[in-house]
Amino acid sequence: MAEAILNFKGKALVTAYSAGSHPSGAVRPEALKRLEIAGIPTQNLRSKSWDEFAKPGAPAMDFIFTVCDHAAGEVCPVWPGTPMTAHWGVADPDAATGAEVERKIWQAYRELETRILLFTSLRIEELDRMSLKKRLDEIGKTRSSN
Repeated sequence: MAEAILNFKGKALVTAYSAGSHPSGAVRPEALKRLEIAGIPTQNLRSKSWDEFAKPGAPAMDFIFTVCDHAAGEVCPVWPGTPMTAHWGVADPDAATGAEVERKIWQAYRELETRILLFTSLRIEELDRMSLKKRLDEIGKTRSSN
């Protein structure tokens, strides 16, 4: 969801990619439905491993945000270049079952959208690296107000 939201909300500013340490191999239909309800394009979304972005020839990354609560404790790959990293923990909807799935997907969507809107409103060119890192970490602690 983060990839789709950021590519939609940050149109000219960024190109976002989403990947995980243990991809399921498929994008959850409930996540696709939530994005479609919000009017966010879902074509070309796929489940990807983060290994894909640590290999030679991978797109250059300026920022890497881990979003799954489980990812905070994982050892991440060594990313090419010197991307700025931050953890924006979001409860993993994949852990939900039954009627709880839709609520967890909606909650994750709201948190991601809130943080992405804050991120895309930053005047990155006016911030030094340390100030920017501090702001990204603050955004990661932001919860949606809905």
